Amino acid sequence: MQQTMPVRLSAAETTLVEQLKAAGADAQAERITVAGLPTRRVESYHYTDLRMLLKAVPPLAKAANEASAPALRVPGAFQLMIANGVVQENGTAPAGVIVGKAKGTALTLRDDVLVHLNTAFATESLNLNLDGKVDPVIQIDRRTEGEAAHSASSARIYVGDDSEVTIIETFSGSNQAHMTNHASYIAIGKNAKVTHITVDLSGKDATHFATNEYALGEGAQLRSLVIHAGSKLARSHVFARFAGEGSHADFTGLNLVSDGQHSDITLDVNHAVPNTTSQELYKQIARGRSTAVFQGRIVVSRDAQKTDGKMMMQGLMLSDEAQILSKPELEIYADDVVCGHGSTCGQIDEDSLFYLMSRGISRQDAETMLVRGFLEELIDPIEQDELREALASVIDQWLTGGLH
Repeated sequence: MQQTMPVRLSAAETTLVEQLKAAGADAQAERITVAGLPTRRVESYHYTDLRMLLKAVPPLAKAANEASAPALRVPGAFQLMIANGVVQENGTAPAGVIVGKAKGTALTLRDDVLVHLNTAFATESLNLNLDGKVDPVIQIDRRTEGEAAHSASSARIYVGDDSEVTIIETFSGSNQAHMTNHASYIAIGKNAKVTHITVDLSGKDATHFATNEYALGEGAQLRSLVIHAGSKLARSHVFARFAGEGSHADFTGLNLVSDGQHSDITLDVNHAVPNTTSQELYKQIARGRSTAVFQGRIVVSRDAQKTDGKMMMQGLMLSDEAQILSKPELEIYADDVVCGHGSTCGQIDEDSLFYLMSRGISRQDAETMLVRGFLEELIDPIEQDELREALASVIDQWLTGGLH
């Protein structure tokens, strides 16, 4: 019988194997020893070849001694912090919010290397139980502080039946070449309404990995928004399962990439029961020699009749060197569904640009106005004024080159 020969490990893979063995995660170490990190041959990593892109892995993070200033402030939000993977002491929780922590990661185990790494290195999870109409916005501030470090964190969130809550997670820290791997699991109860936003504002040399997992109950309503605006290398993988009839979700996201950056948002949606709906809208803006990636897959199970799922990616290239890559997929096993997908990519419309400039507006200001208009439909549905303004400020900083 022919045996599988281990691959020749890169420097990053060698460090990961050593760290996994030190953490007692021998099975995960063996996986990387035998197969290495995902390459283009792995379908879900087709445009994000981790073996090629991940050049080095820093030492595992130690306890954070001090915290830098928040990368994004949302006025009036109830703030929770996870620093270098450790849940920090927090203030008095508002009504309907119970804060705790538990050992290990919150994610469901699945065949994905970043899930395996988070399982191995996330020693504890922030636990949130949310009930009723929760006011204010919940902000989970995840930081990696100090010298360059490899950090993993996790949050497990349960939203009770008939509840309503808005959660924003921000990722930042000291301006070092960190590598972070974050996990979020959100279970949404019957007829509950959830807005969940994640914003990567890490330093220009950082590597940011995140996995968001959603379980939707009967009649649940979800709005998900992923924004990448920092990090040299970023990848967020969104897994969602519709487990209750009458549930609906809007999945949205935005890659903002400049010279030298590679950002990837990958989506896996599973309509597992009848009478569920989803809308997916992802946008990407790339300038300089940069790469923005969207991969989306909608799976409609055999029993999931009356499913309605629509997926769209729209890309805007601001330079000739930019790359925008898109791979939408439908996998349908039911016969009574309405599903579709589309993908468009182009440059700023010259006629619109000329019109604005003919009114005395400078070229730079005219381009900024058109880009803002392009992104409006991602931000406008956010109901809270302060949160919507905070997200708009992230976009404005990126447009003016002020993030790093």
